[in-house]
Amino acid sequence: MSEDIAVTKFREYLRVRTVQPTPDYEGCVKFLFGLADELGIERKRFEAHPGRPFVLMTIPGQDPSLSSIMLYSHTDVVPVFPEHWKYDPFSAHKDEKGDIYARGAQDMKCVGSQYVEALRRHFQRGQKQFLRTIHIVWGPDEEVGGTLGMAKFIELPEFKALNIGFALDEGLASETETYKVYYAERCPWWIRVTFPGQPGHGSKFIEDTAGEKMQSFINSALAFREKQKALLAADTQKTLGDVTTLNLTVIQGGVQTNVLPEKFECEFDIRVPPTVEFDEFEKELNGWAAKAGKGTKIEYKQHTKIKNMTPTTRDDPFWKAFEDTLNSENCKFVKEIFTGATDSRYLREKGLRSIGFSPMNNTPSLLHDHNEYLNEKVFLRGVEIYEKLIAALASVPKE
Repeated sequence: MSEDIAVTKFREYLRVRTVQPTPDYEGCVKFLFGLADELGIERKRFEAHPGRPFVLMTIPGQDPSLSSIMLYSHTDVVPVFPEHWKYDPFSAHKDEKGDIYARGAQDMKCVGSQYVEALRRHFQRGQKQFLRTIHIVWGPDEEVGGTLGMAKFIELPEFKALNIGFALDEGLASETETYKVYYAERCPWWIRVTFPGQPGHGSKFIEDTAGEKMQSFINSALAFREKQKALLAADTQKTLGDVTTLNLTVIQGGVQTNVLPEKFECEFDIRVPPTVEFDEFEKELNGWAAKAGKGTKIEYKQHTKIKNMTPTTRDDPFWKAFEDTLNSENCKFVKEIFTGATDSRYLREKGLRSIGFSPMNNTPSLLHDHNEYLNEKVFLRGVEIYEKLIAALASVPKE
């Protein structure tokens, strides 16, 4: 049986090795330009930072005075360990069940491909223009924080000229039939804590040691972690995005077994919901440091404080169009706060509406995991959903 062209193009895209830390962005640009030229879509390349190309595809709208729709997809993927994969992670191997194995199959080359393939179907029916302008934006470096990607792009005149009114970005796969829709996301607070102490010989009871301070802070942090776990377990209406997660991820220090070090350092990955009072939580962290002892210092590697959340009430015309479309397609869905961090945070920080949605249901969530895959039927159903979503969002009348 012949393969749907949407699946063929998706698999071709998956074979482009945009893997961090040395993504083949030039190969990616070449592939995306080829897609645009094939469909007759206006396209251009620009760089917010040298070596970090964005690709912009534009379908001009009937009314250029209206704000535009942005369909956003990042192009980079995380590293792989091929020895743990069933198939070459850049072969886009499709097995007898239609499962397509490749890094990026779920995160998030599927979504970018689905945007294009949905538009291909509109074009084949003769619809090549909508009320609002549509921009498909392909961005670099999301998987390493976006500091040289979207964080810079959003400050450029080229971005402001796009006049974005509403954006779609990535979500997560759902293991049930119910899709997940994300209207906000938790803020990453990545901290490094330094614990200075008195050095000396390991045979003595030395006071004011780095180890004692480190233990105190870790005890405070893990006690907080347990409270957050209990909050989540006690309320079935809560999801992971509604609580603060905290994990100890790095410990550094020490010279040798019989020498007390002059300091230890720990790093913690903390994800804070936008519903939290940031200043109060920061005071709590500082309290743990003060309790740990003299000289304990907290440094922030990331300290995002974004309260903005995209409206999900029916008085918002874009949300109404989004919700009505999913309902018309008989898609069950839930609204959640995203547990991680996406480039949408840069959009929401500027007050722009952005919804995270990856139409993958009945699918194990395997982003960043070994043997990441997506079934072709799930992929093609996502193309169908985006056909309707893009048409509805790009047809929203003047707000």
